[in-house]
Amino acid sequence: MQSQLFTFPDIDAVAFSIGPLDIRWYALSYITGIILGWLFLRRQIKAGRSVLSLPQLDSLLNSSIFGIIIGGRLGYVIFYNQSLYLAEPLAIFRVWEGGMSFHGGMLGVIGAIFYCAHRFGLKPLALGDEIGVIAPIGLFFGRIANFINGELFGRVTGHPFGIVFPRGGPDPRHPSQLYEAVFEGAILFILLFILARIKRHTGLRDGVVLSGFLAGYGLARFCIEFVREPDRHIGFITEAGLLSLTMGQILTLPMIIIGIAGMVITIKTRPMGRSA
Repeated sequence: MQSQLFTFPDIDAVAFSIGPLDIRWYALSYITGIILGWLFLRRQIKAGRSVLSLPQLDSLLNSSIFGIIIGGRLGYVIFYNQSLYLAEPLAIFRVWEGGMSFHGGMLGVIGAIFYCAHRFGLKPLALGDEIGVIAPIGLFFGRIANFINGELFGRVTGHPFGIVFPRGGPDPRHPSQLYEAVFEGAILFILLFILARIKRHTGLRDGVVLSGFLAGYGLARFCIEFVREPDRHIGFITEAGLLSLTMGQILTLPMIIIGIAGMVITIKTRPMGRSA
């Protein structure tokens, strides 16, 4: 076996405790991502670069939080662990034990976008672009929390960058959580931030940033899944040698298709002239 450059940092999943209440890194990652996204959009609003007002932003944030929690939990139950929760339905409510689905959370946020768009008289795609820019911020911190928890690790590798995870057996594995933090989080945020600026200055239609998020996240997730360990209770959905697909890849394919199609449509139908 090759020598490893890194060892898994032995960080307690509990960041700190307040009396009997344990505050976990996973919860802090959600809170940090939401706060930073909120601060980013506040700055955009004050600079006149958002369709939202400050009160509307707060309402959208609250609705999105509910969408993330409810959608993420139900998505995990439906897509990843139906048998467990059918046998013990009350376990659905034990969210502190973990078990959230990005795709379910995304559907919950989409529901929040439509609700707020109707309430404020705004276009859903315009709100979708606002959320699309900040979504990678939450993804970045969420993946860092996955790494700290030693969960959702990668497949066994002989690469020096491999890490032995406490729950992953004795062999080094890809730190796929960090790959996802970089590509689904940091890099995707930079690209979408640039795309949002291009939209403002060239008059691209609403929906281009949201489409960019769907395509960008989908492609990054789909590719990284090839080195990420499939959920043990699910395994591979399709068996095709090197192209065996996981549940994450199956759920991500529609995002890629819709995202690419959306970008093509919004770019090809760009109205004449420049936006303010």
